[in-house]
Amino acid sequence: MSAGLSINNIEVIYNHVILVLKGVSLEVPEGKIVALLGANGAGKSTTLKAISNLLAAERGDVTKGSIEYRGERVDQLTPNDLVKRGVIQVMEGRHCFAHLSIEDNLLTGAYTRQISNAEVKVELEKIYDYFPRLKTRRKSQAGYTSGGEQQMCAIGRAMMAKPSMILLDEPSMGLAPQIVEEIFEIVKDLNSKENVSFLLAEQNTMVALRYADFGYILENGRVVMEGQAADLATNEDVKEFYLGISGAGRTSFRDMKFYRRRKRWLA
Repeated sequence: MSAGLSINNIEVIYNHVILVLKGVSLEVPEGKIVALLGANGAGKSTTLKAISNLLAAERGDVTKGSIEYRGERVDQLTPNDLVKRGVIQVMEGRHCFAHLSIEDNLLTGAYTRQISNAEVKVELEKIYDYFPRLKTRRKSQAGYTSGGEQQMCAIGRAMMAKPSMILLDEPSMGLAPQIVEEIFEIVKDLNSKENVSFLLAEQNTMVALRYADFGYILENGRVVMEGQAADLATNEDVKEFYLGISGAGRTSFRDMKFYRRRKRWLA
């Protein structure tokens, strides 16, 4: 199976001082959904920005390691060049152009492609097939739509660029559970029907592992556990740390603090 995206022992430093990622390595095989899990501040968004070459805007820098896509180094490319290679990030926080309509937002996604208006129209209808909510709101200003619709718009806009891989940052953040399920179902659909690979940075461990093929757990800038998503979902350590459930039921806060100090998987 082709490696697709390969991150090899990267370190990221902000402002030449703050070490955020400490030797992170992970793989996203072609055509797979990989979940990057961990609490807020674990380094998930930084990992995605390192791949997208967006760190410079935040005074961040990859100081060690390498990032390859389809066997070629991409860590020195501009973000624009990376998009042309088919790797697109959907940023945390549902970044839409608030003053534009949903449809105009989607059309901006096709800007990098040299295709005819007729082809753009075909691609647009395909996006509406995946996101029927967007079709009903196509003329609405994006800034006046719901959080779920804005997240769908951001993913739909990325799809208009015909990506081979999407880096999706916190897709469930601030959304109602049924909308989260709807978005993850669409992600699964895009993965299976359009063969788009996904790297999902997500705090909602339970949902992410249900839809992913493989998972990595980040803590304090390091990968502390990795494995098949189904195995991680049933792992006692993962359940206790990230789902708040132990083999004996829900743990008390005191037990949790003691358990955190022990760190079985780091022993």
